[in-house]
Amino acid sequence: QVQLVESGGGLVQAGGSLRLSCAASGSISSIQLMGWYRQAPGKQRELVTTITNSGSTNYIDSVKGRFTISRDNAKNTVYLQMNSLKPEDTAVYYCYVLAGTILPSAYWGQGTQVTVSS
Repeated sequence: QVQLVESGGGLVQAGGSLRLSCAASGSISSIQLMGWYRQAPGKQRELVTTITNSGSTNYIDSVKGRFTISRDNAKNTVYLQMNSLKPEDTAVYYCYVLAGTILPSAYWGQGTQVTVSS
C-alpha cells in the first residue's frame, strides 16, 4: 500500500506559475512510476506527465515546455512545476503512483484544485 498526500494547488492568473507536491509513504520501495493526472469539469481524467525511477519523463503535448515533473527520492516526493498557465489547465490534479513488484497497482492522491483565471 502507498499513501499519497498532495499540496500546492490554488488560484492563479493566466501566465502565472504553481508548484504541486505529492509525498508518498508506505510501500515506497515498490514504486515503479510516479506522475500526475488531471480532470477538468465535464471531461475525462487525463494523464499529464510521468517520471520513472531512472528519471525518464513524458508529457502530453499541451503541457510540453510549460510543465516540469521532478522527484526527490530522499523525500519520496514528486513535484509538478507549472509555468505559463492557461485557463484550459484548470482542473483537479491527482498525484499517481504505480507500485508493486508482481502485480503493480495504481494509487491516487486526494486531488488538488488548480484554477487559472483569464
